[in-house]
Amino acid sequence: MKLLYSLIVISLFACTENEQQHTSLSNSDTVTAPSASENNNADSTFKRQKQADTSKQRKGYSNARFKEVTVQKVGADKYTVQGKAQVFEATFSWVVEDGHNELKKGHQMTDAGAPAWGNFNFTVEVQKERPNSTLILILFEASPKDGSRQYELPIALE
Repeated sequence: MKLLYSLIVISLFACTENEQQHTSLSNSDTVTAPSASENNNADSTFKRQKQADTSKQRKGYSNARFKEVTVQKVGADKYTVQGKAQVFEATFSWVVEDGHNELKKGHQMTDAGAPAWGNFNFTVEVQKERPNSTLILILFEASPKDGSRQYELPIALE
């Protein structure tokens, strides 16, 4: 029995010694600071990479019925919305609201009905009633039974 306890104690000490060696090795790593010219080159490279990322990648929104939805501001109060939808009879509805009021609403069609994903592309022109409000575009499928909103996809218009 004493032999078993002594083996357990020895193995525990051996395990913790090994861990301490690993942590001391990782703590002894050194970090050198880049020179000023390297730092400027890194900053400009980072800026160029960030610009390329934002220009080629618009934020896409999606849910169960809509995917790859992007919104692009094309004028002061004008937005182009495009994406794909998998909706009943290839129709969906949209509404633009400011959190209090529905400012504009409409219906659109895709080029294919469910179960296929149909493409859509439309333009919305809407003006804010209050300058500090945020416009929200909500895409949704109207229920065939009662017309209620289903699968709402809210998108902030910026």
